[in-house]
Order: sequence, then C-alpha cells, then structure tokens
Amino acid sequence: VALHIVRTEGIASLYRGIAPPLLSLSVVNTIGFTSYSYFREVVFQGKNGWDYNNMLSGMMGTPFFSLITTPENFVKTQMQLDNVNTRRFQSSFHCASTLVREHGPTVLYTGHVVNTIREAAFMASYFYVYEGLRELFLDHMQAKMAVPVAGGCAGALSWFFSFPLDCIRAGVQGRDLKDKSREKGAIKILQQLLQTRGVGGLYSGVGPSIARAFLVSGSRFSAYEGALWLLRGGRDSTGR
Repeated sequence: VALHIVRTEGIASLYRGIAPPLLSLSVVNTIGFTSYSYFREVVFQGKNGWDYNNMLSGMMGTPFFSLITTPENFVKTQMQLDNVNTRRFQSSFHCASTLVREHGPTVLYTGHVVNTIREAAFMASYFYVYEGLRELFLDHMQAKMAVPVAGGCAGALSWFFSFPLDCIRAGVQGRDLKDKSREKGAIKILQQLLQTRGVGGLYSGVGPSIARAFLVSGSRFSAYEGALWLLRGGRDSTGR
C-alpha cells in the first residue's frame, strides 16, 4: 500500500490529514500525563511496578481528552478516505468546516462513545504495562535504555489490546455521511466485521500501528521521564 501511494500520489500523500493530530496530541499528551501523575501520586497512590492503581490512574483523564481526540480522529479518517475517493477537501480545516456546514457541529463527535472506550482501554494498559516493564528492565539494563524500551513495549502491547476498538471506531467515523441508509453504530460495525472478515478483521492493519506505537511511545516516555528528572532536581520517578 505504501509503495503504491508513493508511486501514484507522491510522498506528501502519506501525510494527508496530519494537521489535526499535530495540534491535538500536544494537548492530549499534556492532559494525559498530567492527570496520570496527579491521580497516581495524590488519589490512588500507585507504586512502581505492576500495580493496578497505575491502571486506574491512567484512564482518569480519558473523559477530558477524548473530547479532543474524537473530532481529531474523525477529521483524519475522513481526510484519508477522501484522499482515496473524491478528493473534495483541500485541507483538514476545509474538511471540518465543510462537514460542519453540511451536517451540523455534532458531526465532529461521530463515534465519540466507542472512541472514549478505546482511549480508556489504551491508557489504562499503557501506564500499567509501562510501570511494570520499567521496573523489570531497570534490574537488567541502564535507565537510559530501560525507559524507551519499556515505553515502546507498553505502546505496542496497548495498541494491540485496544486495536479492535480502533478498528470499530474507524468504521463508524469513516462511513459515507451523505448516505443515511449506511449509517451504523459501533455494534453494527462489530457484527459486520465479524461476519465478513472474522476475528482477524478486527486486527486489519495492526502491524504498522504497532510499529508506529513502539517508536512513538519509546520517545514519549523518554521525554516524560527526562522532564521529571529535570523538575525533580536530578531524580527520576523511581527516586533514583
């Protein structure tokens, strides 16, 4: 698929719809990591290692940042499908404004429920796996390697766990909005995927997503732990 896109449309087409995630992820990461740190230290008093309190702390920010990720994912999905089909949208902003004009502002929150559940599942497993693997890896390698490797593994495993929900989310948000007869909710999309593709259909395209998640999460947690190290005067979140 990647080679076909590059040959027929150029490398720039691989980045179609990039504006919404670039804008939203700055806010989402700020809310996600800040809420996690607060709930872990103040509310649930999570410990280093495999502690379910880290799981609870991770999902607490989901109701807030899903308000951002739902329209971001919706616009990105519509842009990517438009790139294949009609090419009626000139940019992400043009896509969002056109769809709001045609269908009303609530269209941006198409698939909000399934996206929020997906975010909760991802974030809960994300921080739980990271904290557990980091402690495990710190016993066998230096911190400068343990953090990115643990972060990368946490991202990959969490994406694999939540990927069926993302597949359903994409099905809900990627439908033809003009064809009301094809309007389907998350349950209908799930049933259709199972009937036509089986369980494997829920993991269609999981390979590239896991590879991306490993690279992104490794760098993300390195930046997070590095910031904590600086702000705490040379001590990381483990107290070392």
